[in-house]
Amino acid sequence: MGELSVRELPIFPLPEVVLFPQEVLPLHIFESRYRIMLKSVLETDSMFGVIKWDPKTKSMANVGCCAQIIKHQTAEDGRSNIITIGQQRFQVLEIIRSTPFCSAMVSWVSDDNIDDIQKLDSLKDSVKEALSDVINLTSKLTNTQKNLPDKLPDNPLDLSFWIGAHLGGPVAEEQQRLLEERNTFSRLQREYEMLDNTRKQLAARTALKESFPDIKEN
Repeated sequence: MGELSVRELPIFPLPEVVLFPQEVLPLHIFESRYRIMLKSVLETDSMFGVIKWDPKTKSMANVGCCAQIIKHQTAEDGRSNIITIGQQRFQVLEIIRSTPFCSAMVSWVSDDNIDDIQKLDSLKDSVKEALSDVINLTSKLTNTQKNLPDKLPDNPLDLSFWIGAHLGGPVAEEQQRLLEERNTFSRLQREYEMLDNTRKQLAARTALKESFPDIKEN
């Protein structure tokens, strides 16, 4: 997919959902306009765009992620369950039509090339270490065994997308910012700051728990 390629893409706006490349997103399709969209998408290249919809402002983000259907199952009543995987990011250039479903002209988005690979690799290692600390401290605090996946992406770009997709809590706004970021180093730097901040808070709570074991965690 070239940087300059422009194409028409059916758009599926989802409230507070930000899809990242290589992430799996299962969806339940029941509204008639999305049933029509699904039929059309399956007849072509199984691709459609997932984009964050803000129910408060009733507005759609400008950057989303292309989803490719890898599995689909339609029940007798016309409802479908599909499993998609995130592909390339895109930017909406213009909405072409809104009925029966939304369709837009989009251009593909990719990160800038990084000049200083060593600096990026060193940041990637710091991010992985902070992530590992957060997981271990969380396990300690909650007395549960939490583990990182065996195959955490080693490529800095893929790792930055993986972390963006796995942020905990109601963080759609932050995830959208990370998805729109076009510099791998800046995205990882932002994620490092968030992880490091979480790590410090968890370390303080762990120290407190060890000093005062009778205090219950909320």
